[in-house]
Amino acid sequence: MANPSAVCNGHLHHHHHQKQNNVLKSGVCKKNGITKGMKNGVSNGTLYKKTFIEHFEQAPMYVAVLTFVGFGVGTIFGYLRDFMRAWGLEKRNIAEEREQQKDFVPLYQDFENFYTRNLYMRIRDNWNRPICSVPGPQFDLMERVTDDYNWTFRFTGRTIKNVINMGSYNYLGFAETEPNALKTVTKELQKYGTGICSTRQEMGTLDKHVELEKLVAKFLGVDDAMVFGMGFATNSMNIPALVGKGCLILSDELNHTSLVLGARLSGATIRIFKHNNMQSLEKLLRDAIIYGQPRSRRAWRKIIILVEGIYSMEGSIVRLPEIVSLKKKYKAYLYLDEAHSIGAVGATGRGVVEYFGMSPDDVDVLMGTFTKSFGAAGGYIAGKKDLVDFLRTHSHSAVYATSMCPPVAEQIIRAMKCLMGLDGTTQGLQRVRQLGKNTRYFRRRLHEMGFIIYGNDDSPVVPLLLYMPGKIGAFARRMLEKNIGVVVVGFPATPITESRARFCVSAAHTREMLDTVLNALDELGDFLQLKYSRYSKSSHPELYEETRFELED
Repeated sequence: MANPSAVCNGHLHHHHHQKQNNVLKSGVCKKNGITKGMKNGVSNGTLYKKTFIEHFEQAPMYVAVLTFVGFGVGTIFGYLRDFMRAWGLEKRNIAEEREQQKDFVPLYQDFENFYTRNLYMRIRDNWNRPICSVPGPQFDLMERVTDDYNWTFRFTGRTIKNVINMGSYNYLGFAETEPNALKTVTKELQKYGTGICSTRQEMGTLDKHVELEKLVAKFLGVDDAMVFGMGFATNSMNIPALVGKGCLILSDELNHTSLVLGARLSGATIRIFKHNNMQSLEKLLRDAIIYGQPRSRRAWRKIIILVEGIYSMEGSIVRLPEIVSLKKKYKAYLYLDEAHSIGAVGATGRGVVEYFGMSPDDVDVLMGTFTKSFGAAGGYIAGKKDLVDFLRTHSHSAVYATSMCPPVAEQIIRAMKCLMGLDGTTQGLQRVRQLGKNTRYFRRRLHEMGFIIYGNDDSPVVPLLLYMPGKIGAFARRMLEKNIGVVVVGFPATPITESRARFCVSAAHTREMLDTVLNALDELGDFLQLKYSRYSKSSHPELYEETRFELED
């Protein structure tokens, strides 16, 4: 039996839930800057074999107020500029209805487009920048300028060379052009060509697909696996094959759009639980068992929990041991999306299942993509043979989508064999270890500098909070001036008050590259006043109320 408060929440509190309270009421103790759960005075370590630390510090109140003020000022000027456009005082660059269709139902909803044309357009130059090299630890960028405040761009013909890449999901550095590494890929390209021009169920299953599926199953330690040509469609097209009307989906509130779309397309009832909050999830599970379906009160045909391994905007890792305990207790199914975690965490890169020292049999549906750690494209679903055989005949991707092209399949095989040591080297293991070292070093230095960063200490996805809308564009532009490419994210992809820069650490980053980025961040953090953290590495954690409940093994 175990109490979920055994999970360490780090120095800081989770921004989705939990309220301050005293030690005795919460059943939580402080020690060495880590929040640990206690039951009857004894630490519960039955679910977690290692310390689990995550950071979600709240910004000072003045930052939240100034962020809302920033959006308010932007909105006021947006309405002013819309007024000027309506009276012909400013050129209209936006899409609008033709005069003949003014009486039709609007195709371009004016208010829905308000944010895009008046706020996003001001900082649009920070997205969709064309890259003209392999997206390795460094890349080359095509220079472009705008003459009309980001409505259109023109290329200057110049190239910005050797920009440090802190945005690509190239976790293990397999996005590379080294000729010896790509020798087998080149060979398969010459043998098979680039396209298959058929679906898996017709003429599109090649020996390469069979080889890859066997290798994926062996890598994950499961019975069977099936691969798909597109990572997004692996979720959106397969979830509807697994659940339908009369089924219940319990989805984490921060799940990726592909999971959300797949859930909506399935026709199943969807209920949302707070991010990584086991109390919220158990309440939904308990209510589902007690009350059944709405109106009829019949039992649900299936209950399936949808979670991700690493959440790509938060950098947090799923609390898998607790979720597995809950799903066993309430006889639910578990669908785990390991898009960002496969290859990136675990002693040998086998994802969060290995990270927590668990068995793959604990997860009913293992999903992952090849677009990140493997430097390729596509995705997989793995698990019991019955599950995979069912999807081979019922998956929308298998029936209608074009098969994965052979050179891409060979790239995945090459990378996976390297990870497994089947290429006769330890290079794959070295990459996994180097990624872990780089991740912990980068996160530790950012903490020491005073930035607010989210997520788990072992997560290579590192969100650095910017908050104010005006700082999004300023941050990305000044980083590019220092030859550093970053990804900045704002509303509606994040909560309105939590705009951020998202760094993706790679095994291919050298210590010199990371130090260059960190020095630039230190300088820019002072200039833009981004060091909002009120905690140092040695500060004591705040304590929060947790609903106490027990999980069955």
